[in-house]
Amino acid sequence: MAQIYRFYPKKKSIFNLKINLLLLIINVLCYILFSVIIYFNVNLLDYIALKPSNILQGKYLWTFLTSMFMHGGFFHLFVNMFSLLFIGNLAEKILGKKRFFIFYIIAGLFAGISFVASSFLLPSDFNTYAVGASGALFGLIGLFMIITPNLPVSIMFIPIPIKMKFAAPIMLVLLWLISILGNVPVGNTAHLGGFVIGLIYGLYLKNKYKNKTRYISKYFS
Repeated sequence: MAQIYRFYPKKKSIFNLKINLLLLIINVLCYILFSVIIYFNVNLLDYIALKPSNILQGKYLWTFLTSMFMHGGFFHLFVNMFSLLFIGNLAEKILGKKRFFIFYIIAGLFAGISFVASSFLLPSDFNTYAVGASGALFGLIGLFMIITPNLPVSIMFIPIPIKMKFAAPIMLVLLWLISILGNVPVGNTAHLGGFVIGLIYGLYLKNKYKNKTRYISKYFS
C-alpha cells in the first residue's frame, strides 16, 4: 500500500535495509562510541557536540553533523529513537528512501544552524553544547503538520490522540515550558529550526503534488 501514497516512484535498489532502521542503528552506535570517547577524555566533547562559540570562531564545523548522532544520556537517546521509529517509518514510506534521508539530514543541519544563530539573542546558549536527533525529528513533525494535518498522534502527558495540526505546536510549547519551569536543558531553538524547515518542505510538496497531498491528507484523517 505504501506505493499508493508515495510522492515519488519506488526505484529498485540493492539496499533493502530501511533508511529509518539504518538511522536508528547509527544513532545507537554513535551514542555508544561517543560516550566511550568522552568518558576517557571529556575535552573531546568539542569535537562531537555543537557549541556556538566554537562555530562562530570557525572551529569544529563538522559538529553540525556529528551532534545529530550524539545524545546526552540513555533516556535522551531512548525518547528520540522511540519517536523516530514511528515518525521516520511513515516519512520513509511517503518520501522514499533517498529523499527521506536527505530531508532528515537537512532538517538536522538547519536545526543546528538555528541553535547557533539564536546564541546572539540568547547569550546563555553561547557556550552551551547541543546534541540529539530532535531537531531532525521536528523537521518531520513540521512536514506532517502540512501534509497530514489530521493524522491522530499521541503526545506526552495527554492520554488521547490529537490531530497533528494541533499536536505539533503543543509539543513545541510543552518542551519550552518544561525547559523553563523545570530548568531542563532543551534545545528549543534547534527544535524550532527543524520544525520551520519541515513546514517549508511540506508546503513545497503540497504545491508541487496537489493531488497526492490531498489524497495523503484524506487517507490519514
